[in-house]
Amino acid sequence: MTTTSPTKTAPDLASAPPTASTTPRGSRFKIGAGQQLRGGPFTYVALVVIGLGSIFPLYWTLVAASHDQQRVLDSPPPLIPGGRLFSNLQSAWEQAHLGKAIVNSVIVAGCITVATLFFCTLAGYAFAKMRFRGRGALMTAVIATLTIPPQLSVVPLFMMMADIGWGGKLESVIFPTLVGAFGVFFMRQYLLEALPYELIEAAKVDGASNIRIVWNVVLPAARPAMMVLGMLTFVQAWNDFFWPFLALNQENPTLQVALGQLSASYTPDQSIVMAGALISTLPLLLVFVIFGKQIVGGIMAGAVKG
Repeated sequence: MTTTSPTKTAPDLASAPPTASTTPRGSRFKIGAGQQLRGGPFTYVALVVIGLGSIFPLYWTLVAASHDQQRVLDSPPPLIPGGRLFSNLQSAWEQAHLGKAIVNSVIVAGCITVATLFFCTLAGYAFAKMRFRGRGALMTAVIATLTIPPQLSVVPLFMMMADIGWGGKLESVIFPTLVGAFGVFFMRQYLLEALPYELIEAAKVDGASNIRIVWNVVLPAARPAMMVLGMLTFVQAWNDFFWPFLALNQENPTLQVALGQLSASYTPDQSIVMAGALISTLPLLLVFVIFGKQIVGGIMAGAVKG
């Protein structure tokens, strides 16, 4: 008479300890749902060092703008703000005529940002979701323009602006940069993942036109990426110096061109130059304070989509 060994029931199997073959390697490093990573002392030290290193240039600009030139050039240099900040700011404002320059920079950066968001979103949507002949070749041509150095187009672009009659005018700075290849590629890559075809087809079934689809479907889906692209475009247009310096004159400058006049003398006053640089930085800080939450949200949304 043969006897069979008792088999384990389901509860016995569930209570059995996991063997080495069933336990995934490195499972102790996995984070469960709802859990957060906790940084150690090294993490906090690294974050403090990186934060201080990022803030120090702005702090040094403030310190240098609040002293006279002799004190700034001393060795060791001062590390505590002085009492000449407002007088240096006033001197920089009057010497470089920064009032008109700031207005020009706001117009230039604002127009370029709005136009870039509009055209790049439309082009990115077309390349991402619309099917037409030659789409791949056109996208390749757009990306290929990124490999062309901007300095190669300065001479023909300057001659073109002079022939049109835009020499020394803000139009010569705005119109050549209304749309960029990076923005088209950026929006295309985002809309490929963020905008499903089913949503577009559902809008077409409901009888929506292409314009209504763009307004009610594409733009809400592309809003996080548009915030990031808008911030990058505004900062680049605000800080651009090379082409505005060539296209504009001293009577109608942007902010960066006007600041260049402060350091154009044989012995520029470094405290006045730093005061002008501080003035040019404040609008960017104001933009980030106002739209910082949306910008960070857009970056995080893009990371999750990726």
